[in-house]
Amino acid sequence: MTSAIETGLLPCTSEVRPEGLAVGGVLLADLAQRFGTPLFVYDEEHLRRSCREAVAAFGRDHVAYASKAFLCTAMARLAHEEGLLLDVASGGELRVALHAGVPAGRIVLHGNNKDEAELRTAMTAGVRHVVVDSFDEMDRIERLRAEEDLPPARVQLRVAPGVAAGAHEAVRTGGNDSKFGFGLVGGTASAAVRRAFGSPAMILEGVHAHVGSQVLDTAELAAGAAAVARFAAESRVRRLTVGGGLGVAYEAGQTPPSFADWAARVRTSVRDAGWGDEVTVEPGRSIAARAGLTLYRVGTIKRIAGVRTYVSVDGGMSDNLRPALYGSRYEAFLPRCPHAPRPLRARLVGKHCESGDVIVDTAALPADVGVGDLLATPVTGAYGYAMASNYNKLPRPAVVFVANGLARTVVRRETEEDLLRLDVDEDAWHLAPAAMVRSGAVAPQCVGKA
Repeated sequence: MTSAIETGLLPCTSEVRPEGLAVGGVLLADLAQRFGTPLFVYDEEHLRRSCREAVAAFGRDHVAYASKAFLCTAMARLAHEEGLLLDVASGGELRVALHAGVPAGRIVLHGNNKDEAELRTAMTAGVRHVVVDSFDEMDRIERLRAEEDLPPARVQLRVAPGVAAGAHEAVRTGGNDSKFGFGLVGGTASAAVRRAFGSPAMILEGVHAHVGSQVLDTAELAAGAAAVARFAAESRVRRLTVGGGLGVAYEAGQTPPSFADWAARVRTSVRDAGWGDEVTVEPGRSIAARAGLTLYRVGTIKRIAGVRTYVSVDGGMSDNLRPALYGSRYEAFLPRCPHAPRPLRARLVGKHCESGDVIVDTAALPADVGVGDLLATPVTGAYGYAMASNYNKLPRPAVVFVANGLARTVVRRETEEDLLRLDVDEDAWHLAPAAMVRSGAVAPQCVGKA
């Protein structure tokens, strides 16, 4: 990997200028100067093109953006504007989608353990459908319908088809041993269909399956789709959702399938299984990943003779957990010279107090990388900010969208004051009156301590 960074890993509007790499008509160096680092940068045109390609392949009402990949108000609005449904996986994601102005009828609620508050919001708002994951969830829906006179929930049933796909065990979700869905094996899924059809609290719309994530072979996605399509046809439901999972290129040499490739393969497989052509998909990573990149500032370089070189930046596992969680691999480059050869091998690490805080285990970098350099990791638009944390009390980075030479903040950078917002005021506890202690509102050992 001594060659320059591959253009296929960069956002689609990337261009090399004498001053360095620009995205969306804005120099990355200028963005870092203006907004600071670490910084998530999204190419808005790339996001919109990806949405349009997905809709062209599957149809306007048959693509739901899997918002767990990356969600904020601006992203929800963008996906809705481009004709996508919104797939949310929690009450918090549902709140963001509704706040963004996405009509409830364009939102799908997922999750393997939805609580009553999440279901109540979904049923009251009238979401497109709830993807029911267990009999316990059916109990909750029926209780809410009976006790609170809520409208019946339109539902799809999540099925575990016995087909697991994906680049890592943690993202393979469709096998028999999974926390998700009703298993086809043993008749559990069939029992769920019978119960949903017979319940006045539910309107059964269809069945759903998702076999895994970061899948680069559409045959794996097609196999899962075929298994659930056979079941859907036998169950005489109206709709079929085959999930997401389409992979992207994170490193040089990887060639991901297109949305058109995915659509053709899936349609053939479900037709052969006795279903028609109409399926719904839920892409997330393939919409957002390549559209985004992360900017860091190099702070320390350590050359350990006979061992390795460490290049430390001002972020790390708090803004990209995937390498530590999944062993995911990325590349890196310097925006000031994106076409430069990268002969230096170094371990690119963050600033956290963890040996496992590694962003790229063996990064290829220009030989002249130095302290103060701006460094970028491409293809971080999915599951970067979405999984970000405040580990070691680092404020989470800002997120900016760039388009047509303009940059706008869509998520502001957290401040150190934000890190204190949820802390309870210690002084209030120290001065708590004895009556509060007697009532049990305050533990005795908390009173009077300085």
